[in-house]
Amino acid sequence: MSVETEHWSVTKSAVTAADGMVAAQHHLAARAGADVLHRGGNAVDAAIGAALALGVVEPWMCGLGGSGVMTVWLADEGRAMTLDFQGVLADATDPADYPVDADLPMTLMGFPTVQGNANVEGYRSITVPGAAAGFDRARRRWGTMAMADIAAPAIELAERGVPADWFTTLQCALAMEVLQRDPVSAAIYLPGGRPIQPEAELKIPNLAETLHRFAVGGAEAFYAGALAELLARDLAAGGSVIRAGDLNAYAALEAEAETGTHRGATLHTPGTNSGGTRLRDFLGGVADAMAEPPQRPDPESWATYAHAMNIAWRAHNARIGRGTEMGACTSHLSTADDQGNMVALTHTLLNRFGSGVTLPATGLLMNNAVSYFDPRPGFPTTMAGGKRINASNMCPTVATRGGGAIFALGASGGNHIMPAVAQVAALMLDFGMTLEQAMNHPRLDASDRGSVRADPMLGHAVLDRLAREHVLEIAQRLTFPKLYACVSGVAMENGRFSGLNDPSQPVGGASGPGAMVKPTSGPERSLPHA
Repeated sequence: MSVETEHWSVTKSAVTAADGMVAAQHHLAARAGADVLHRGGNAVDAAIGAALALGVVEPWMCGLGGSGVMTVWLADEGRAMTLDFQGVLADATDPADYPVDADLPMTLMGFPTVQGNANVEGYRSITVPGAAAGFDRARRRWGTMAMADIAAPAIELAERGVPADWFTTLQCALAMEVLQRDPVSAAIYLPGGRPIQPEAELKIPNLAETLHRFAVGGAEAFYAGALAELLARDLAAGGSVIRAGDLNAYAALEAEAETGTHRGATLHTPGTNSGGTRLRDFLGGVADAMAEPPQRPDPESWATYAHAMNIAWRAHNARIGRGTEMGACTSHLSTADDQGNMVALTHTLLNRFGSGVTLPATGLLMNNAVSYFDPRPGFPTTMAGGKRINASNMCPTVATRGGGAIFALGASGGNHIMPAVAQVAALMLDFGMTLEQAMNHPRLDASDRGSVRADPMLGHAVLDRLAREHVLEIAQRLTFPKLYACVSGVAMENGRFSGLNDPSQPVGGASGPGAMVKPTSGPERSLPHA
């Protein structure tokens, strides 16, 4: 098989530490979480601190205007818990206000687009966000620090602003069409009518104050207090049907993690509304077809992985009554502490820059999670007033063995998430790879879409084997588009913690506990890399 590829490859080395670890899609967020560990916080505190910082340094992916899920391993209790802080439709949501436009392409979630693209961009695409409730509940239930201490690094980053880099410029350029429609977003991300340039300051008006108010007042301030008033006012002014009552009624949902076993390890994931069921189905299929793995992955191993992924996706699509989803933009982080706790946290605005709307009074970029819902009647995911997101790709996973956590994984990347997380987990459990080896290993992607995508670095023998059974797409792992998701993981290996963000993410990083270096003032300012 002839394969044309660019003649380069990128790898990353894992960061190691003895007393904890944070891995995230931006190195500054990893450092923010590591700073929380350094000051005595546990893995839950560090996850919240890193998540809040991600909303400052990669606001196009996530933030308090978004939603998500998390899995927490509680070492002292020997159990895993999950929090669902997914978005909820306003009570006044009426499907009649979202008539299908057959001339427009399907949304990222695989549903029909509606007239005016109203379920994908603008104020009418926004659901009640859940991140603030999720972070606050996690801290109250399992954290050890005050929210003001956890949020301090994120607040400082928001107050000072951060220098844009070429990756920031790329993200803004990709979303120009949507950002141009919102004057607040355009002023922030498209100064002078063009994407913010590398080394320019990215500073979001009112975001630091919003983070400070949340740090002091928690979820109560966000959903029922001063912040709620600002949110409700701006949303109503822009044409959203979200009102104060919708904010007041929001709650994060706590549950025991669902579990599956593979090669002597137990994998803990959120419930059926996440990608967890697909991950467990995949691993079950692998175990059935490959009772004894070979010493190292061979062509048959990859054929087994591709088949198991397709079967897992087929069952998922049948459960929710629709076709395969496409890509989306999300952020994932993983943390561990020296007490043995681990956290996998995934949160999102859904599309890149979500709705494209930045609320002027708070500086929050808002989600476009109305597009999680089908505008057609009769499906499990059909939109209805007050309905919660009930089908997501997010797959934050913690694995344990012998009563202790061995790794925490998750990813961003829409329908690419589960295949990527599943492969990294499988490579570690089936073949004894380290986190670094599994994360850097070339991957494939399969989601019952009629073809299998494979990295040419898998080699000709693997590609030829896959091509015998599948329509094969051969594509390198790139920074853009991210065809194999973006994984962030931590692991306990040989008595030390390892942390790594996906090699495809140029600004991602990991960090062990340590004080976050404060940036200096002036044009020579530099920010630390993890």
